[in-house]
Amino acid sequence: MQDNKILSTARTFPFSPEAVYAAFACGPVLAAWWGPEGFTNTFHTFDFNVNGRWLFTMHGPDGKRYENTSFFAALEPACRIVIRHDCQPFFTLTVGLHAVGGGTHLTWDQAFDDADTARAVSAVVGPANEQNLDRLALALRSENSVA
Repeated sequence: MQDNKILSTARTFPFSPEAVYAAFACGPVLAAWWGPEGFTNTFHTFDFNVNGRWLFTMHGPDGKRYENTSFFAALEPACRIVIRHDCQPFFTLTVGLHAVGGGTHLTWDQAFDDADTARAVSAVVGPANEQNLDRLALALRSENSVA
């Protein structure tokens, strides 16, 4: 069964699905919030189109660099984003955006290629994904306070 390969979280934001989708679609905005607390990003390639490449370096707070190679497997504006992480650890991230009263319920399902990898990274990835969504919330507040 595939459930043991998937790490999931969810969050409801007081912003429209269009606003949440835009926080993924705009490279500079995404670079500002992507990753756990204390991380920064350098985007080398960001082609937000189906099959578009996304190559970037995450810089950890300890100075360590993490090279990432991904592509956008599916994009449905204001509805769904599917990102294939095409390097170790291999996974597919599916972000669902569901309109709810006054906002968006976001689902974040990270499906690893094998259960052993999912188990090995779950203690780090679970809290890191929550921090990522915390940073998304801050970016959404910042982006939408300018409007």
